[in-house]
Amino acid sequence: MTDPRVGGTVALIRSMIPSLNPSEKLVAEECIAHPWEVATLSSSDLAARCGTSTATVVRACQAMGFKGFQHLRMLLMRDAGAADRDAPDDDGPDAATSSGSFGMVQRQFTRAARDIENALGSLDSVEFDRAVEALHGARRIVIIATGSSVAAAQAITLRFIGSGIPVETPTDPFVQKLTCRLLSPHDVVIAISNSGMNQATLTAAESARAAGATVIGVTSYARSLLSELSTVRLVAGAAFHAWQEESLTSNVVQLLLLNTLQLAVSQHRPETDDARRIVAQEILDTITPER
Repeated sequence: MTDPRVGGTVALIRSMIPSLNPSEKLVAEECIAHPWEVATLSSSDLAARCGTSTATVVRACQAMGFKGFQHLRMLLMRDAGAADRDAPDDDGPDAATSSGSFGMVQRQFTRAARDIENALGSLDSVEFDRAVEALHGARRIVIIATGSSVAAAQAITLRFIGSGIPVETPTDPFVQKLTCRLLSPHDVVIAISNSGMNQATLTAAESARAAGATVIGVTSYARSLLSELSTVRLVAGAAFHAWQEESLTSNVVQLLLLNTLQLAVSQHRPETDDARRIVAQEILDTITPER
């Protein structure tokens, strides 16, 4: 396994949670809840805190893709050092936060900025390059999503079209499945699901694979069902997929990742400049109509 980016170790651990057994999850959850403390523990100390065995701690680390507990500790200590280095001065202008409703705004934006910065811990750069290559050569591009991922799908559809790259984004689950089943090996499906477990999206992705199309799975979890179905896996944002926290940060991460994918595919395409000029003119005509 390639080491996650600085600050991304906890995000990588979260992306592996669904694939762990119950005792391994206890170890992972302790690492997520108290990463800096875990970095100072021995494997036996961590086992005692989790109510499990030292062997389980080692197995959990390996199941999450680390070489062992010492490898995990090293990465957590690295991230802790980077966090201390980058932390704002307690006496600086960012130390105080307004109270009341606007204070909530400040806290939410501050937290989102920090979370987004660390969101790419589970993203594989090689997989991202594979996704760009697949889209470059695609005859048809189909984007599928349901539930909370629909907003990201619609937004990125507009970006692709505005770059002169035609895409299809059917919204009805049956139409998604039918469209994907009629694809060919020359086509690409971008399947978006935070959890990687949305049944409608999984069904459409299965149909695309049956047709021989390339499936680019965009999800928060490395070993979700969508990841298993996908030809190319783009995994990011697991650290923020928590409904009880009422935060949309995972959706923001999802959209930023898709936007970067669209920008990478749009580079060096002759139709892109023409499309952007036309889009700019259409927007200008809309906001400054002739009287």
